[in-house]
Amino acid sequence: MIDVMTIELDQPRLERLSPSRAGDFKTCPQLFKFRAIDRIPEPTSIYQARGTTAHLALQRLFDRPATERTPDVLFDLFREAWTEVRGDEEFAELFDDVESERQWGLESMELLANYFSIEDPAQIEPMDRELDMLEDLDGITIRGILDRIDRDDDGKLIITDYKTGKAPPERFALPAFFALKIYALLIRRNTGETPKEVRLLYLNGPTMYRLAIDDRQLDAMDSQLRALWAAIERAMRTENYPTRPGRLCDWCSYQNICPAFTDEEPNAADS
Repeated sequence: MIDVMTIELDQPRLERLSPSRAGDFKTCPQLFKFRAIDRIPEPTSIYQARGTTAHLALQRLFDRPATERTPDVLFDLFREAWTEVRGDEEFAELFDDVESERQWGLESMELLANYFSIEDPAQIEPMDRELDMLEDLDGITIRGILDRIDRDDDGKLIITDYKTGKAPPERFALPAFFALKIYALLIRRNTGETPKEVRLLYLNGPTMYRLAIDDRQLDAMDSQLRALWAAIERAMRTENYPTRPGRLCDWCSYQNICPAFTDEEPNAADS
């Protein structure tokens, strides 16, 4: 009996899970392993730098009075944010020269200008921005950072996520709501109130996708999260992370070491 208990205590346990890492495992368990277990660094791209800086600028835009939430102010906030983050090690050698950095900045501000064709920030007073959420859902712990939450004219909760990339075709948009539905579940747990809607706001387009939310969907997401949690712990115990090759592989930073693209394919039968 003592030996059995010792074995159980030594089993790997998942301490917490973020919506993004949950999405990784759902997409490809091997991708999850590279990122969350092995923690193999990925090359920083100009697109990641743009996303980080744009999120910070949009967050700070709502610190300004409504009358000052203009394109020029947002551009200034982007410049200020980039001045702050460009010294970080991950961004230090991102550009070959000053001109390429300048061109990147101009393209970034063109994307930011698109924001004003989707929303009028002067008419929005967010409840919270960059909200760091940590919730215990009766045995599983989920943590993530929510871009923005506010109320519509009827007082209903709306969750918005900014994207600096290009929107997928509408027929492929539903999977992109996966993380936002997790955030809606966390909000329901934290406040007792079910959000009315989640929104994906793509600056490159620009495009806004919207999805109505109800308790049935959130109950289903709760069940899906628990199943994912159990599957991740099973993968950790067995050290078996199947590959799931697909159309996203072309953009994966780990393709050169992934078993699906090398001579070593131990999990092919499970993918």
